Amino acid sequence: AGTTGFGGGFVGRCAGEFGEPLMKEFVRYSRRCADGLRMSLEQLGEQGCDARIALTHYSPVPDTLAGEPLEIYPFLGSYLLAEAIDTAGADLAVHGHAHAGTENGMTNGGVRVRNVAQPVIGRAFHVYHVHARQPVGAGTVGEPT
Repeated sequence: AGTTGFGGGFVGRCAGEFGEPLMKEFVRYSRRCADGLRMSLEQLGEQGCDARIALTHYSPVPDTLAGEPLEIYPFLGSYLLAEAIDTAGADLAVHGHAHAGTENGMTNGGVRVRNVAQPVIGRAFHVYHVHARQPVGAGTVGEPT
């Protein structure tokens, strides 16, 4: 499931839906993107998918932005994406956009996040292994490696 996502920042240092109309729309757009991602991940869960991966352009967590100037974090991602991922459930989240960031991060809910911007991973692509989900009642869900 995927969305471009948008900016807005992260808990403690994020844009709020107040003030000028353009600022309100900035936050509303971020919220719409996150809501769409959440709904898509939920639909995949209802369909019994073996693995759910969240694909975004913007980062859902500040972890993968380490190396970027702190001043531009609000323009590189939004905590709303991580909330959507944690609420709906995903086995892995993959994003780009943060070219000076770092590869590894994690949502508060424990979903692994990978920044796959080419300057970060140093190649055209990277392979991640995600263990298939067990049928309901058959055990625990595997973790990405």
